[in-house]
Amino acid sequence: MTTTAPAAPAPPSLRPRHRFGAWAAGLLLAAPAVVTGCRLLDTDAVTPVPQLLALLPWLAVPAALAVLLAAAARRRPLTLLAVVVLGATVWSSLPHTPRTVTSHGPPLARVKVIASNVEFGQGTNALTDIVRREHPQLVFVSECDRACGRTLTTAFAAELPHHAAVEADGSAGSVLLSAYPLADRGTIPATMGMPGATADIAGTPVRLQLAHPMPPLAHQVPLWKRELRRIADTAARQTGPALVAGDFNASQDHAALRAVLDAGRLHDAARSAGASRTPTWPMEGPLQPFVQIDHILVSDDFTVRDVRFLDVAGSDHRTVLADLDLRAPR
Repeated sequence: MTTTAPAAPAPPSLRPRHRFGAWAAGLLLAAPAVVTGCRLLDTDAVTPVPQLLALLPWLAVPAALAVLLAAAARRRPLTLLAVVVLGATVWSSLPHTPRTVTSHGPPLARVKVIASNVEFGQGTNALTDIVRREHPQLVFVSECDRACGRTLTTAFAAELPHHAAVEADGSAGSVLLSAYPLADRGTIPATMGMPGATADIAGTPVRLQLAHPMPPLAHQVPLWKRELRRIADTAARQTGPALVAGDFNASQDHAALRAVLDAGRLHDAARSAGASRTPTWPMEGPLQPFVQIDHILVSDDFTVRDVRFLDVAGSDHRTVLADLDLRAPR
């Protein structure tokens, strides 16, 4: 009489709490995986990716929780995937190292630059105090309404007598104040004012451009991309020294901002100073500032000596201040 060995018992199904942990890990992993993937593929994609790219460093938190939950649920493939996503998110979120810039000729001029969004003119008085204290040669002011423009041009008529402006109410107004003579004034067509001009700095023509595209709200991402593309196209046409500054409504993690840098052969002064992750927005409300969207971009004709970020009472943005050297061609 022959006997057969008893059949091996079927593997037990996941316990309910393990099943819940696996599902929770998968849900937590979704946003970091998609957003980090878009960052690595150099695309801003569509809503909600542009908005979430501003939060890229913070997405390491749900990714780390996903690793813990997947490991607790004993799902090895899911755990491995979560570890990969966490690693990619952390790697993508590391502060950009200072860019290596080729050597230049001797310095022609020391230039101090301020870029400030004064939020519908509410930060005008605080910015006025900063300008008086810091003595900049160039000041780029976004969301500077008509009253703001009059205040600044009047207060600094002696120190910064030259200006290019888009005179408008609310957020549409902008002004560029300069200690140097300006020529070739013009504007980039946009919803909010983006004036530009060519400054004569130590006998060298330097193209100046204020940047203030619309923010990437869910219903206006195409407009945000289009206005940043116009800034990139303007930067690409410049062959000499250039300086583009303002509220870009984009961080280093947005492909649209990197396109501006590439098109104009520009580099971010904050990155050169080792401060590419210093947040500038939002400075009001319940949230702590978490993203840098205010930038001073310069061509290789400039070297960056220092970058600072200053609080402006009344505004939801920090002001960016850069000390630069304009150098002669090699």
